[in-house]
Amino acid sequence: MRERAIIESGQTALGIEFGSTRIKAILSDYTGHVLASGAYDWENQLIDGIWTYSLDKVREGMQSCYAELRRNILEKYNITLSVVGVIGISAMMHGYIATDAEGRQLAPFQTWRNTNTLDAAAQLTELFSYNIPDRWSVAHLYQRILDGEKHVREIASVDTLAAYVHRLLTGKHVLGVGDASGMFPIDTEKKDYNERMVHQFTELIADYGYPWTLRGIFPQVLAAGEDAGCLTEEGAALLDPTGTLQPGIPFCPPEGDAGTGMVATNAVAPRTGNLSAGTSIFAMIVLEKQLSRVYREIDMVTTPAGDPVAMSHANNGTSDLNAWVDLFRAFAELTGHPVEPGEAFELLYQHSLAGDSDCGGLLAYGYLSGEGITHLEEGRPLFVRRPDSSFTLANFMKTHLYTSLGAVRMGMDLLTQDEGIRIERLMGHGGMFKTPGVAQRYLSAAIGAPVTVMETAGEGGAWGIALLAAYRMCRKPDETLGDFLKTGIFAELPETTVMASEQDCAGFEKFMENYKKGLAVERAAVNSF
Repeated sequence: MRERAIIESGQTALGIEFGSTRIKAILSDYTGHVLASGAYDWENQLIDGIWTYSLDKVREGMQSCYAELRRNILEKYNITLSVVGVIGISAMMHGYIATDAEGRQLAPFQTWRNTNTLDAAAQLTELFSYNIPDRWSVAHLYQRILDGEKHVREIASVDTLAAYVHRLLTGKHVLGVGDASGMFPIDTEKKDYNERMVHQFTELIADYGYPWTLRGIFPQVLAAGEDAGCLTEEGAALLDPTGTLQPGIPFCPPEGDAGTGMVATNAVAPRTGNLSAGTSIFAMIVLEKQLSRVYREIDMVTTPAGDPVAMSHANNGTSDLNAWVDLFRAFAELTGHPVEPGEAFELLYQHSLAGDSDCGGLLAYGYLSGEGITHLEEGRPLFVRRPDSSFTLANFMKTHLYTSLGAVRMGMDLLTQDEGIRIERLMGHGGMFKTPGVAQRYLSAAIGAPVTVMETAGEGGAWGIALLAAYRMCRKPDETLGDFLKTGIFAELPETTVMASEQDCAGFEKFMENYKKGLAVERAAVNSF
């Protein structure tokens, strides 16, 4: 009855996140309690060498996952959802969506997975004395300029996916500072694009004579808690074609999946961090100060509140691992004993615990695309073993779980060893952590420190953006995002902390030795096949 009353009164937060393999909607109350959810599965496509999604699928997927949410609410509470208290949009960071003054798409949507911006990223890094990764929006924009693409002159807006969807629903061209920090470097004092670098970019492209400015085509930057507009009549009709959802609902600033991951794990304070494991895997460490020098392997981004964050981002996470699980499920079906996806992951992940601590000498790379940390422009999924390796199912599964952490671990080494950064609290979240005690233990072995996972670890970024939406509505005067999360959301949530054994840690170190040596094999595969 309490939940029915909350939904009927509209004291709720709706979070929608566009992940790499799923669009998910979550409706929660203002304390983060999940009331209902909906989802839509999708997948990126490699078209003419570009990893992309159709913007028609963006609309279709959003409508579908919201429709499933509505159905769940009707079935569970006998309520037809017509109003919510606040909405937030989150999506994969980075990338490039260019539209003209009429909102028409000018070029293929380039996702974070593309590494076709090497020249632009290198030139901008040198110009700014600040690392500009391949997947950042400004690198995509400048590469389009270097390549002489005609559509650049017609650009009226350049967006990330979150900014694009938010504008469809509200008409506002704005973006949360965390997601904006993956478009262009941020001045963490002003919580806005770095003005020195904006001026440098303006001078860099001056001779092209474009009719736009960077600030004119990039979204306005907003910090967590700020007003980001309201649902328009057109936006309401787009999100809910039945016409039931009412316009006028306020929005929080749209954010990227990195920021919502930080929020969903309460990792927004200095010396805290989280590792988000999915199609890509990235570790985020909130800093007390800027790094001592530029690292091409480390992104400098921000929390949704605008505080500096060092990110070790690996383009390739669990996609190849998921493909192997699907292969085993196909075999199970052939035997006449089909296995549901969740059960298959549970069985195989748990069985991996029986493997050798160093994976028995097996080695794999789940590189479906290029990998910035290991300096590969393209990828080839690869499994390799020596004749004397211990080729068992347990070692095979452990190898694919370990290797999903390999590249991100190399980036983390730069922070902990070269920069001496202390991590007091590392949280794991994302689908990889749904099976209790497995990926959590392996991540602890990888970093040599305790790893905490909450019961909400599998909720992901849709829950994180719902919490940011709740903060937009409920924060007290001068209440920081960190204080709101600590006292209002996470104070009583159950969590589990695991520390890997010395044997596990030593085994992961041995695996990493093989991982680094074997990169020559991966490079040879890219060059030859």
